[in-house]
Amino acid sequence: MSDERFQPIRRLLLKGGVAGALAAATSAQAQPEATKRRAQSSSADAAAKPGAADISPVMRTVSAYIAEAVNKPLPDTVIEATKHHLLDTLAAMISGARLLPGQKAIAYVKQLGGTPEACVPGTRIITNVVNAAFAGGMLAHADETDDAYPETGTHPGAAVVPSALAIAERRGLGGTPLLRAIALGYDMCERFSFALGAMEFRAAGHDTYGYASTFGAAAAAAAIAGLDADQVRYVLSYAAQQASGVPDYPRDTQHIEKAFNFAGRPARNGVASATMVAIGMTGIDDVFSGDKNFFAAFKPTVKPDELTRGLGQTYAVMKTSIKKWSVGNPAQAALDSLEALIKTNNLKAADIDKVVVRLDHAGANTVNNRSMADINMQYLAAAMLLDGTLTFVAAHDVKRMQDPRVLELRRRVELYGDDEMDRVLPSRHAIVELKLRDGRELRHKTTEVRGTPLNPMTREEVGAKAQQLMEPALGKKRARDLIETVWRIEQVGNLRALRPLLRT
Repeated sequence: MSDERFQPIRRLLLKGGVAGALAAATSAQAQPEATKRRAQSSSADAAAKPGAADISPVMRTVSAYIAEAVNKPLPDTVIEATKHHLLDTLAAMISGARLLPGQKAIAYVKQLGGTPEACVPGTRIITNVVNAAFAGGMLAHADETDDAYPETGTHPGAAVVPSALAIAERRGLGGTPLLRAIALGYDMCERFSFALGAMEFRAAGHDTYGYASTFGAAAAAAAIAGLDADQVRYVLSYAAQQASGVPDYPRDTQHIEKAFNFAGRPARNGVASATMVAIGMTGIDDVFSGDKNFFAAFKPTVKPDELTRGLGQTYAVMKTSIKKWSVGNPAQAALDSLEALIKTNNLKAADIDKVVVRLDHAGANTVNNRSMADINMQYLAAAMLLDGTLTFVAAHDVKRMQDPRVLELRRRVELYGDDEMDRVLPSRHAIVELKLRDGRELRHKTTEVRGTPLNPMTREEVGAKAQQLMEPALGKKRARDLIETVWRIEQVGNLRALRPLLRT
């Protein structure tokens, strides 16, 4: 971990910091010609505006990049990665519609009504884009199924995908602009987090999940709405006014406010910012500089130049992890190790005398005998030993946590915080040690969790995860059809065609 940006993260996490830490017709539909001309000439237009000299180079670069993003081709590897994250987030949304935070979001949006512009995946609701983005975000982070970028303290997909999808659906756009807007949103999530100081920002009492994700959602929404660079600057100003959050989410025992903070609110506020500006609302030309600007409010951790570092050259979607297991981040590595031991040694629950799990201290604290099944390490280990694997259903079965066989195994699972695991943070490692009833002792260490950038899941693995998550709601055939549609999303000329596949 040589990048200097990650050194503060390492130091803070060692002190116990972060707790858990996707062709046809698109040329005709991507953007009206007038909008394209505005985007292409925005820099020259801005130079002629009164006060243009007051707009900082950072704001000029970022606003122009956002305005032009849906017209710029992406590298093939980035397109493929974006499809993975689009599918993974759709699957999280559809499965999340059956979980408590999703149910509450659906009930809330249903009572609001709204102009039918975009659908809420996993339901039959078609509402306005702000409501659709809000509900989609809540569904996507209704539990711990969605993707994550731990170094930035964000879950980008849960906020970015619902925002881009809602606006694209409203405008009747196709798959190519959607993919480009999503990749852009991930880039902005990453860069805003680092610009604010990432984990130092969190240590000061702020929440990167809410702040950075709001700008990611706003950027994706503004780009796919076809706004020019001048308008994008207003969008960013409105986003700055709405970005907020404190990192108190570990105290949320039902995951509802956490889903709101991490994704529902950022998605809603990002889309609201873009749609307000789209109808003519104006704002501050440069919220990043000048008197009482956004970054001035958060000194001394801020580094505004991080917003433009590697823009258009490195892509955050390539650095974001997809979870193999639909559980909290701290448990991922341990489950990888336990699965490896079970498969290699053909183990059954009856073979186990004792299980020892070693995680970083903060991670161990996060998943230690929690009331929610998907963040309870002892329960997750017991369920995997009993079943030979860990399904989405098992990871969310609260009633099963009290099953006598599960309770008996849980008592044999010991969880420890380990200094060795702390030293490699923010990368999550884990050691699982098994003492068998025949006297053998087995040990496995996971250093690269499956689904992370250095050990990525294949297209087949992402598809299998999505199938497992969506099949109970959509049925086997419709889930498979949706997966295959995402893999060829560039051929979808109007994203409203996805509605029949997304409905329960």
